Amino acid sequence: MVRRSERRRARSSHSASSSSERRIKAAGFPREKALRTFEFDANPAIDPAAIHTLASCDWVRKGLPLCLIGDSGTGKSHLLISLGTEAAMAGFRVKYVLATKLVNELVEAADEKLLTKTIARYGRVDLLCIDELGYIELDRRGAELLFQVLTEREEKNSVAIASNESFSSWTKTFTDPRLCAAIVDRLTFGGNIIETGSDSYRLAHTKARQQATSAS
Repeated sequence: MVRRSERRRARSSHSASSSSERRIKAAGFPREKALRTFEFDANPAIDPAAIHTLASCDWVRKGLPLCLIGDSGTGKSHLLISLGTEAAMAGFRVKYVLATKLVNELVEAADEKLLTKTIARYGRVDLLCIDELGYIELDRRGAELLFQVLTEREEKNSVAIASNESFSSWTKTFTDPRLCAAIVDRLTFGGNIIETGSDSYRLAHTKARQQATSAS
């Protein structure tokens, strides 16, 4: 009886692990990133307690947004991917996509009369992770299509974004001021904003390695 119970538990554990792996693979993360490998000591601007609270995925459960804002090399993508991975492991359906790729896909879908289907597909996942928002300017059509995706998900399913621009500078990405304000509103209402600062620890690590090499 005990052995049979142990076998059932083992099968259940294996099934849960396989399901998590499938959800992580389906998310389309470009690389593996885990919270345990994030160097909080290297970036004092980030509160470890706040990140570990987000790792509980309660915000995903409630359909709230998350914004990671900071300069390049400050850990935004690492946090975005690792928190998305935590959500997938917790049983949520997750999708990761670069902002430019998402907008290009939406434009192509609109041209091919597949926009409704595409927006619905992005609307179904529990957490949509949009990386590198703000790196390039979006024309009005692209911005409007992205706004449709955000509206489809509003107060139902979570969106997490990583951006190298502060909200006050988003008018460089979304050139229509009213549309820009509406997008910021969708991405911040009731959600979490994590500022990762301006000091690149990637650059600091590179310099430290170079100095160590020179010294040796």
